[in-house]
Amino acid sequence: MATAVEAWERYGAKVKPRRVTNSAGATTWFNWTQYPDHGPNESLLGDIRGKRVLELGSGSGANLAHLATLGAHCVGVDLAPSRRDAGRERWGHLRNLEFVVGDVLDFLPQAEGFDVIYSVFGAVWFVEPAKLLPLVRSSLLRGGVFAFSHLPPNGLEGPTAGKAVTKWHYSPTRWVELLVRHGFQAEADVIPAPVAGPGTMLVRARS
Repeated sequence: MATAVEAWERYGAKVKPRRVTNSAGATTWFNWTQYPDHGPNESLLGDIRGKRVLELGSGSGANLAHLATLGAHCVGVDLAPSRRDAGRERWGHLRNLEFVVGDVLDFLPQAEGFDVIYSVFGAVWFVEPAKLLPLVRSSLLRGGVFAFSHLPPNGLEGPTAGKAVTKWHYSPTRWVELLVRHGFQAEADVIPAPVAGPGTMLVRARS
């Protein structure tokens, strides 16, 4: 049976690099949804200039690199070494951007003092909330922002096991309940798709 690292390495090998520019001609940008040039931008995170930002499941780092260009001090953690390497190759010229290989459950206990922690179709979807949320809470500064996106549950509720990874599916209401239970103020909604297809669950919380 494949390990989680092997599964993410296979996934990473299939992912196409982000376009050089978006429809507005920008060379970096933030995308919360699975659709290009769709949905809210980084303003959901508040003013990030000079702030310490952590992405859980950073992949090749395109979203994180955009925040770095806006003046944030950014760290991305991902389970797959190839994703770190891809991030360094494309965005290594940004001095305030660091990529780390590791499991978020191992990384977060050592990571304190972040103003923002976020995940876009990343680790939040693939880690048991009862284990993850307390670690995120303790890693955030008071009043810090925690935000993430993934697919809506579409009738599923709770963990769904795959060959090497498990996804945790919850409704917006259930996510808010879980976050409040762990000391957050939270809101959640589903962003409609711009075309036929599933929308995007978007959750935002404050410590």
